[in-house]
Amino acid sequence: MKKGKAAVILVIFLAAMIGLCSFGVIVLNDTNEEDTYGLSLGLDLAGGVSITYQAEGNPSSEDMADTIFKLQQRIEDETGSTEVSVYQVGDDRISVEIPGVTDANEILEELGEPGTLEIQDEDGNVIITGEDIESAQAVSQSGDNNTTEYVVQLVFTEEAAETFAEFTTDHVGDSMPIYYDGEVISNPTIKDAITGGQCVIDGMSDYDEASTLASYIRIGSLSVTLSELQSEVVSAQLGSDALRTSIIAAGIGLLIVMILMICVYWVPGIVASIALVFYTGLVISCMYLFDITLTLPGIAGVILSIGMAVDANVIIYARIREELASDKAVKNAIDIGFVKARSAILDGNITTFIAAIVLMTMGTGTVKGFAYTLAIGVALSMFTALFVSHWIMRAVYALGCRDVKWYGKKKEGNAISFLGKRVVFFIISIALIAGGFAAMGVNASNGNKALAYSLEFVGGTSTQADFNEDYTIEEIEDKIVPVVSEITGDNDISTQKVQDTTQIVIKTRELSLDEREALASALNENFGVDEDGITTESISSTISSEMKTNTIKAIIVAVILMLLYIWIRFRDIRFAAAAVLALVHDVLVVLAFYAVARVSVSTTFIACMLTIVGYSINATIVIFDRIRENNHGLRTAEELEGMVNDSITQTLTRSIYTSLTTFVMVAIMYVLCVESIKLFALPLMVGIVVGAYSSVCITGALWYVFKTRIGKKRVLPAGAKTSGKR
Repeated sequence: MKKGKAAVILVIFLAAMIGLCSFGVIVLNDTNEEDTYGLSLGLDLAGGVSITYQAEGNPSSEDMADTIFKLQQRIEDETGSTEVSVYQVGDDRISVEIPGVTDANEILEELGEPGTLEIQDEDGNVIITGEDIESAQAVSQSGDNNTTEYVVQLVFTEEAAETFAEFTTDHVGDSMPIYYDGEVISNPTIKDAITGGQCVIDGMSDYDEASTLASYIRIGSLSVTLSELQSEVVSAQLGSDALRTSIIAAGIGLLIVMILMICVYWVPGIVASIALVFYTGLVISCMYLFDITLTLPGIAGVILSIGMAVDANVIIYARIREELASDKAVKNAIDIGFVKARSAILDGNITTFIAAIVLMTMGTGTVKGFAYTLAIGVALSMFTALFVSHWIMRAVYALGCRDVKWYGKKKEGNAISFLGKRVVFFIISIALIAGGFAAMGVNASNGNKALAYSLEFVGGTSTQADFNEDYTIEEIEDKIVPVVSEITGDNDISTQKVQDTTQIVIKTRELSLDEREALASALNENFGVDEDGITTESISSTISSEMKTNTIKAIIVAVILMLLYIWIRFRDIRFAAAAVLALVHDVLVVLAFYAVARVSVSTTFIACMLTIVGYSINATIVIFDRIRENNHGLRTAEELEGMVNDSITQTLTRSIYTSLTTFVMVAIMYVLCVESIKLFALPLMVGIVVGAYSSVCITGALWYVFKTRIGKKRVLPAGAKTSGKR
């Protein structure tokens, strides 16, 4: 590469970096303003609309739970937000909270009034009701003469599919009117017998018509009929300081990581710093372009991704130093280093990306929102490491940075006998996991739940009162929350202001009658609140059983697909089995920490565990990639053990530096950010330490045990001779 071309490339990247960062600053500064170019913020940061629906009749608890789940799915589809909160209030009401909305009437018109849906025959007999329809989506398909036509795709329940098949078989050519609250909203003709449990309604003039019909069918598939009771605009759950301190934490963490990279890797560290800033700007831009709703856990995820993005650069630079140590020329060392690092980077990130895609497809609510952020982070991390860093590195070399001293050589050292202590490591891990289960048992036996489940998991009590004074969110946190906490004996408290009023909604754990009276009295004594105007109601969890089930299914599918990918790429299921066992180990140890420390288990718990899954599998892949590279037909246990120890030692600097940079980012979050972020950061720090421990001390040892004791291609036992025919 010539100097002129290198200079142009460097200027382009620097200009792009400055432009992306400037755009990111503008976006972050505009997030609290209306009608600007800011990111979409969640309920915790921006507030939104709260709508309460009354269920008609006397619905069962099962019907209410089913309605809540379907209503949440519909609102997510309609608004595009993954941070919608839907929960039960009392016995027969449902509350919906939608972030980023300031006009209750507008959103009500958009959602429509929930009603009753029926599919009838020509004589008015009901064939299918809304409860028999699992999903309804507006889609486009190819029509005659290569035209595009818009249809509504329906999927029926298993039982309804049989009924519908029998009906359509006997009524081909007849019309099939669809009624919503007694009015015909569509009258399609049965063209063929429909036996697959799915059908499409065609004849739509455009996508909007198809979308409107699908929306009516979805809202009509609710298990109970709802009517709007009240709606109001509510404030953010957290003060403006929450966003400000998170941004400051990101800036400080990024600066520390950049300084660390430069001190350790010199010229490559400068390149990595430029790529990291470029990466951060890209992440913010993509979140804006894809209109991803940003919540406080989401901000934490972005900050964390910055620390994890260092990983690919560390892998590359460690490889470059190895090549320089073998007396390669600097230019060749750079190119070979990127090539050799590619497999570890691709395998690690693709494995995590598989998990993100599964969670995006099967997950709901916060899980789906987290998956979007994870997928963006993984894709951009690979791009900046493999392409941006490479081009900048080559440009810097072409401009004159060619001396080996600016890059450094890897110092050879003796391999550390990690496998020699594997029994000790296994005992430590088993003890930690067993201790966690024991702690959960003790908690349960003492009358507490095994884990400290938050309001989002178990529900609680909602108290609404008029404070006759317009408190700011910060004043609520400083003055009102401590009074409430003293009554409840718990810090898991959520507050919201009702816009244009002096009313405040306080959500706590489930309160007894005596505790409700004590809280009312305390609010009266401390803030002059009229006790007669205080209303208290029981509320359900915002994480429904269906959401929990879907999340568990998604994680199981993701793990299975990751296992298959590792099996295929490494051509040995023992690699996959060891990786998954190490992943389960990390999750269980962090779960033990939740049990022992009684850290609140909320939606951030899900985000924390998913982050650890991605982090753990990525760290494991790096070591397995080196084992795969070094494994050249070794036949004895001693040879194999030496090779594994060498592989772990060769990747040890990567494990240390990646864990350190990620830990720094999270530690800054813990020190500077608000309490809800601290509850996310603390177990995450534990997860980072555990992930580093398992990748170095557990994964290689597990593979070695499987390799020597399981399968047809086992190595020879200790002391066996390697000569002779195979």
